[in-house]
Amino acid sequence: MSLLSSRSQPETAAHAFDPASRAAVYRAIELRRDMRHFAGGHVQPEVLVRLLRAAHWAPSVGFMQPWRWIRITHPVQRQRLHELVQQERVRTAQALGERGEAFARLKVEGILESAELWAVVLMPERERHVFGRRTLPEMDVASAACAIQNLWLAARAEGLGVGWVSIFDPQQVADLLGCPPGSRPLALLCLGPVYLFYDEPMLQRERWAKRLSLRDVVFENRWEQPSTLPLRDDAPAA
Repeated sequence: MSLLSSRSQPETAAHAFDPASRAAVYRAIELRRDMRHFAGGHVQPEVLVRLLRAAHWAPSVGFMQPWRWIRITHPVQRQRLHELVQQERVRTAQALGERGEAFARLKVEGILESAELWAVVLMPERERHVFGRRTLPEMDVASAACAIQNLWLAARAEGLGVGWVSIFDPQQVADLLGCPPGSRPLALLCLGPVYLFYDEPMLQRERWAKRLSLRDVVFENRWEQPSTLPLRDDAPAA
């Protein structure tokens, strides 16, 4: 039997979540933050497993599932990763030119303070996955980012903060973690309890950047042709 219904108009309401569940999804999206300040502590193993399952249910192009997760539990390993991030932080500040000084004042990671530290690594031999990647090979990165976002939203629902750190040299991190040739570290995720969640994105609060209006990013039929949708910039609502 075909998965496609013979009805001319699908019954959307029959597939929708109940109002409370739907509102909870949008609330997690609205309140998620890229966290840099953590309260130490610990995360129960069963919670970590729930988060990893949420991540593993992410979509991936060609169902390639390119994500690999490395939990950092050794204090020396965590310290060395922190040092690699600090080295790249200096290089990034230099590359930013006149904004380098402002960047240097920002807190860009919570590696030493977070309860958990995870590395997300793209698996090796990704070139054999051609489905959906022949012309867009970077879809492996997009797929892994979907998994990270799943974990991020699930963590917010659990009351835990997540911070995605990408300020590092991938090869140096790969060498430190013993990653096989062809793999590529994509993220260091700081995860754990926080004292509070930022009421707005930290980089917006620090006046580094601000969220664009929907009207600036949503077009119709052609690039920069305005959308006819009633676009609003307030938080998503169920």
